[in-house]
Amino acid sequence: MTTESRHPKHKPAAKNPPSGGMSVPVMVRVTKETKERTPTAAAAPGERPLATPRAASRPVVSAQALLGRSLINPEMAEEMDRRARANLARLTMGLSPISIAMDYFDWLAHLAVSPGKKARMTEKALRKAARLGIYAGESLWNSNTPHCIEPLPQDKRFSHEAWEHWPYNVIYQAFLLNQQWWHNATSGVRGVSKHNEQAVTFITRQLLDLWSPSNNPFLNPEVARTTFNEGGANLMRGLMNLLDDTKRAVQGEKPVGTEAYQVGRDLAVTPGKVVYRNRIMELIQYTPTTDSVCREPVLMLSAWMMKYYILDLSPHDSMVKHLVDLGHTVFVVSWVNPGPEDRDLAMDDYRTLGVMAALDAIGAIVPSEKVHTVGYCLGGILLTIAAATMAREGDERLASITLFTTMTDFTDVGELSVFMGPSAIALLEDMMWDRGYLEPAQASGGFQLLKSRDLVWSKMVREYLLGQRAPLFDLMAWNADTTRMPYQQHAELIRRLYRDNELAQGHYEVNGQPIVLSDIHVPVFAVAAERDHIAPWRSVYHLHLQSDACELTFVLASGGHNVGVISEPGHPRRSYQIATRKEGDHYIGPALWQARTPTEGGSWWPAWEDWLSRNSTGRVAPPAAGAPDRGYPVLGDAPGTYVYQH
Repeated sequence: MTTESRHPKHKPAAKNPPSGGMSVPVMVRVTKETKERTPTAAAAPGERPLATPRAASRPVVSAQALLGRSLINPEMAEEMDRRARANLARLTMGLSPISIAMDYFDWLAHLAVSPGKKARMTEKALRKAARLGIYAGESLWNSNTPHCIEPLPQDKRFSHEAWEHWPYNVIYQAFLLNQQWWHNATSGVRGVSKHNEQAVTFITRQLLDLWSPSNNPFLNPEVARTTFNEGGANLMRGLMNLLDDTKRAVQGEKPVGTEAYQVGRDLAVTPGKVVYRNRIMELIQYTPTTDSVCREPVLMLSAWMMKYYILDLSPHDSMVKHLVDLGHTVFVVSWVNPGPEDRDLAMDDYRTLGVMAALDAIGAIVPSEKVHTVGYCLGGILLTIAAATMAREGDERLASITLFTTMTDFTDVGELSVFMGPSAIALLEDMMWDRGYLEPAQASGGFQLLKSRDLVWSKMVREYLLGQRAPLFDLMAWNADTTRMPYQQHAELIRRLYRDNELAQGHYEVNGQPIVLSDIHVPVFAVAAERDHIAPWRSVYHLHLQSDACELTFVLASGGHNVGVISEPGHPRRSYQIATRKEGDHYIGPALWQARTPTEGGSWWPAWEDWLSRNSTGRVAPPAAGAPDRGYPVLGDAPGTYVYQH
């Protein structure tokens, strides 16, 4: 780089000055080489040294060049934004304040131009106030006065008999009437988008639940009575419970009571061997307990956001043990708990290194046999993607597909849509990008909000106000053993499936080509749960619209997302509905299906095992563990090593 400068005062002397002896400015090109060769002028005795001209030693940068130079490049700006949003997401449990503000603005703006809606809500408020006033007066003298409103069947906050005494009955009736009024006010406003309406209704209910009289020790008669009878000892126990839970949360420890359930000792104890391992999963083959087994083995895939042993809990409610004892060769995938180094693991990595690698291993251990495949929640989504890809490519290794609480159409994800708005997704992605994975606390916190009435507030009242520790059972201990989810995979999941619904619309591509579930023609057994808040059963039922399977059996089980699946025989108060749609049968909607299908008492597991047996081709001698001569030696005992990762 060279710089041209004018130096009217300090210039080299000309060998032949112009006539008249006048000096004129001379244009000088100063380069690095010239600067190094120019000697420093020596000063005469008693004189100050001659200064080296500033302009001759440093290039001049114009103001225009400074204005055109960017001090913060786009990558740096994006990183600053992402880190700021990631910190915000941790404070808000993944909820976007911007998204919430936009949701409420949409509702308020449309409500402002709906005079009819406002008039109706005003009338409803006056009528409810009048009804409550009449009820308060009559119930003061007559304890059998009919209620103004009854709690919803799943709302157990006011089930204690003390709530029926005055004035507590008036307090909780006022709360329920107010809650009902707000539900009507936040829904049915013409012009509000469906997503925004769901979000406003959901968040408003969360705020109302926060101020429920059942959460207030001064308004809760059960707490008041217990405190009086125990002289406040319950509050002291509750304080100790709160301090213990806070300490465990700060130190990253598991909840109290989980010490009684240790993996390999109390949970995941069905005997088996690890027969394959890669960077993403371990494959466990379980030891047979019968003289003969069904010819086709069973491969089970759990959701990778939790540990696999929900399928192998205590011996009395282990689905794996149930199948093994009935003569099935069972394989289970145990997923790795990803860390920052796994941030770029994608959905297709889980397909190839998970499903397909497991099928390759099973094909070597039990050669020439098709496989019954089972997918639970996210594992079921992954299984359907793999099965549709295999069908497109002519891979006929599957004997059947079983899906537990698995959505394949994300048109209506229920209240989970609150976390699926563009702003919420961006916030969640930035939180994952910052660390390379989705933190378990963030994922579980969002799910707890969906059932905060049961999972948060009722627990707070019981353990902190009443001082009663509920004993943990094995499913609760498993639920506390959370895992992480890699950034790339989870970002694809929420954008491509939950937001854009690519799988249902035929836009989901594998190896550059779209896949469709209608290509799958093996028998399908799908299980949904009646009170599932993660995979609403009517959304799971949409599989009837996508599948061209030769036989589709659909089960609607009582319970929620996990309890509906872990429904072992002999468990009290369990029921289910089951019906099969054969090839050529007409489609019926979920409401009519539920009305027509009879309810069966007990567990649906025997019906499923009978279905697996009917879709098998006979019985054979049990296979050996692994296949060392084919590259699948035994690597260790079940439950393996990945299940212990934290």
